[in-house]
Amino acid sequence: MSRIVITTGDPNGIGPEITIKALKSLNLSIDDVVLVSNRKIMDFYGGLDKNYPLIEIPYDCEIVPGRITKEAGEFSFQSVKKACEIGAKAIVTAPVAKNALYMAGHKFNGQTEILQKYLAHDEQLAEMLFVAGSFRVLLLTRHVPLKEINITKELVVEKIRNLKIFFETKLGIINPKFALCAFNPHAGEDGILGREEIDILSPAVKELRDDGINITNPLPADTLFIKALKYDCCIANYHDQGLIPIKTVAGDKTVNMTIGLDIIRTSPGHGTAFDIAGKNIADATGMIEAIKAVL
Repeated sequence: MSRIVITTGDPNGIGPEITIKALKSLNLSIDDVVLVSNRKIMDFYGGLDKNYPLIEIPYDCEIVPGRITKEAGEFSFQSVKKACEIGAKAIVTAPVAKNALYMAGHKFNGQTEILQKYLAHDEQLAEMLFVAGSFRVLLLTRHVPLKEINITKELVVEKIRNLKIFFETKLGIINPKFALCAFNPHAGEDGILGREEIDILSPAVKELRDDGINITNPLPADTLFIKALKYDCCIANYHDQGLIPIKTVAGDKTVNMTIGLDIIRTSPGHGTAFDIAGKNIADATGMIEAIKAVL
């Protein structure tokens, strides 16, 4: 399929609203897009001004903006699963609620993990790359409690090798320049504040450089991001280390891009915003940018 597949996220969140607003703003052809959603949900949030193809996911429950339910979690899961089955040009997903997924019995820590389950083959790994123009951040680990972060040399080497392949084959950036965040404050201060730089990150950098990859030594993250635009991508060890800087700078224009699979997926960098769901005040900028990224 040459169309972009768009899911509308949690029925009780802002996903349907921002999808409708984004499509109205972008004014795409009905030949460019197929929606995976439910007509009742789309109509509840105002409806579309074009007859975009719609693949229906059953949803017989009441729509209650702001409420977290297992039924909404089931709908969210089935929507992403269906998007994976279509064979799309690209997938754009509106936000879902992890707790709703869990309530429905789907123990995934996000949509990235669902995509990996249903799209990965031959030991492919789904990676989270956050993009705001030329500011890009790759996460070495995703939705993991901070106390459970486990970085290995092998993990770092594999993910950065895959990142280079993506930049060269998908973005056309040859020999990209990568900046690697240190794991510990002040890059560990020669082991005084932690040995991850000495035992894991620096050996990984040596192996990557031996492969011809242009990457810095592990640099203190509190200053690395000041010069982020000097590099094609900054590589963060864990979720907040990478996302706080890019979201602070780019806000709603930050796009979550899943790479490493045959199909690229994008999503707004924000969540379901249950507190404003159903009020028709949600900003669709993130959804607009997510769709534009795969046009």
